[in-house]
Amino acid sequence: MPFDILPFRLRSRFNQRRHDAVCRPVLNAPPIVTAHDGLVIFSMIGTAVLLPYLVAVKSLWHALRRGRIMILSDGTLTQTDRALLTEHCGAPEIIEIADVDTGSFPKGGTWERLLTILDWRADDYMIQLDSDTVTLGPLPEVVDAIAANRSFTLLGGPQWDIGALTCTAFRPPDVLPESARDHIQTHMERALAQITDADRLRYIRGCSGFTGFARGSGGRALAGQFARDMAGLLGSEAMHQWGSEQVTSSFLIANDADPLLLPYARYGNYWGEAWRADCRFMHFVGAHRHDGTAYRDATRAAIDAMNAPG
Repeated sequence: MPFDILPFRLRSRFNQRRHDAVCRPVLNAPPIVTAHDGLVIFSMIGTAVLLPYLVAVKSLWHALRRGRIMILSDGTLTQTDRALLTEHCGAPEIIEIADVDTGSFPKGGTWERLLTILDWRADDYMIQLDSDTVTLGPLPEVVDAIAANRSFTLLGGPQWDIGALTCTAFRPPDVLPESARDHIQTHMERALAQITDADRLRYIRGCSGFTGFARGSGGRALAGQFARDMAGLLGSEAMHQWGSEQVTSSFLIANDADPLLLPYARYGNYWGEAWRADCRFMHFVGAHRHDGTAYRDATRAAIDAMNAPG
């Protein structure tokens, strides 16, 4: 039977196992040497993504050479997982998802991740890193953003490199693929102009797979107002849908002082297409993550870079 007509679940399981095999040599790469220097690299993970996460976090740390690691466990990390994380990530602080105080915010859908970032950014610059990312080279824009205490975000696509716009000025895409027409992001973006202070507050069409939250700015109050407005406009269950957290993350970053939109040519999302030679960071989004060999090739290259002398 041809591989592409197998059920999606079987193909996903096969692709994950094949990719884990490519990731496994990361266990032989030098461990992260952490420092309490005001930078935290933060991720929400579980046992299913442990090996890809180690590639993601070690390749990012290899480029930055600073910071300490913090993890939000989705509840599935085993004792073996925790031992590996201690060995490779400098004994990271691990927070249990059940211990996050969500207050009036939704539970699940990565909301615990965002709320933890908002709580911890009071004292540290927080980078949110997804496990399906690979750092491919030096990241001068990120280094400069951290130094200047500027928030940053990966963009949703090259057409959104237009700066942070007011919620009344932002125009969501006119043409959408069928899969996105009823997505919560689409509904929320179309309602932006109706939120409180829409003519003053701003929005970026970003991607929460790789974001930086500047130290000292908080954000629970603004996030709470945004969530209440959206619930009032779209219905009480709207903010419980997967993707509502990403829109909120982009909204919060847009309203930080002087946020940086990472240039899409060097910091991209993988849609099954070749990227430019000077690309520095790639987010292998779920829909196309295992198209071709790109994710595996990038993983091998990142591990080779970790092991290179100097």
